[in-house]
Amino acid sequence: MKNPDTKRIGVLTSGGDCPGLNAVIRGVVRAAAERGWESIGFSDGYEGLLAPVRYRKLDPNGIDGIMPLGGTILGTTNRGRFAAKVGEGKKASIPKAILAEARETFEGLGLHALVCIGGDGSLSTALQLQKAGMPVVGVPKTIDNDLNATATTFGFDSAVEVVVDALDRLHTTAKSHKRLMVVEVMGRHAGWIALHGGLGGGADVVLIPEIPYHMDKLVQFVKNRTHDGFGSTMVVVAEGAKESGKSVSTKQAKLRTKGEVRLGGLGERLAEELEAATGQEARSVSLGHLQRGGTPSALDRILATRFGVGAVRLIEQRKFGHMVSYQNYHVGGVPIAKAVGTLKTVDPAGETVSAARSVGISFGDR
Repeated sequence: MKNPDTKRIGVLTSGGDCPGLNAVIRGVVRAAAERGWESIGFSDGYEGLLAPVRYRKLDPNGIDGIMPLGGTILGTTNRGRFAAKVGEGKKASIPKAILAEARETFEGLGLHALVCIGGDGSLSTALQLQKAGMPVVGVPKTIDNDLNATATTFGFDSAVEVVVDALDRLHTTAKSHKRLMVVEVMGRHAGWIALHGGLGGGADVVLIPEIPYHMDKLVQFVKNRTHDGFGSTMVVVAEGAKESGKSVSTKQAKLRTKGEVRLGGLGERLAEELEAATGQEARSVSLGHLQRGGTPSALDRILATRFGVGAVRLIEQRKFGHMVSYQNYHVGGVPIAKAVGTLKTVDPAGETVSAARSVGISFGDR
């Protein structure tokens, strides 16, 4: 006979993949097992809640060794019937029939709570599930570090490490050939990866969405470096950076009817424009999904584990509708409603930007 105190919880990963997802899953499963609870994992994000329902039992033995793995053993998607993003900055309401079917699955499996690991859009979906009567707990996930109500998110440190490693490698070839090198990194609305990656990798120019750049000032900066004897210049640009008075660079001729507009191409265009304006040979590199994949850093493994344990604590405290949050070196929780809808962006007047300017980094605005 089943112990009435035994709880069964579900866990899923939704949205884009991110280094550290498996460490969160491991943290949830192990913390739950320590309390005598059972865990099941749903495949392919929220889609696993719908027919044909797809899930698997998760136990400490079965998830042994997954912490250093990139991606997610459960699979994920940012498309499908639960897609919460329908356009630039817009959210969708999940149809009542879909929510009802998900709740039926939840109740049919005898779940006590559902741990939803995802970014802004995925947590917006979690909030709708909570309002539909499913007790949920959120775990913030994004390499962009742009989720509000948490000081940092797992995956960000790993993404920055990829950028820094790329810059270390590109510096050598740029100096050897006296080239101007443009490195495009992720960052749709927030420039955290570009700022930290550029600062850690010794970039000369960092362009971010929060500070529109002026092409003439950028060109003059590069010319001044050449005049001062610097043979090469390293530019890091977030995909969502914009020239003053212009719009973001996209990869599509037409806007998508569903989901966010796919950004890209700014690095290549910027390299061509700088070469034409300065006469210096330029090359561009887009790191793209390299920033999402691979083994998570030690810092992200630790933070992700703490987030997984924190999610189980929130369930234990019956703080449903809350999201794990990291503030002042402490893992706690905040209402999901306070965490979604408002992105955390770089403060142009903040200390990190000021430090970057103090070591000679240009943001193309002065």
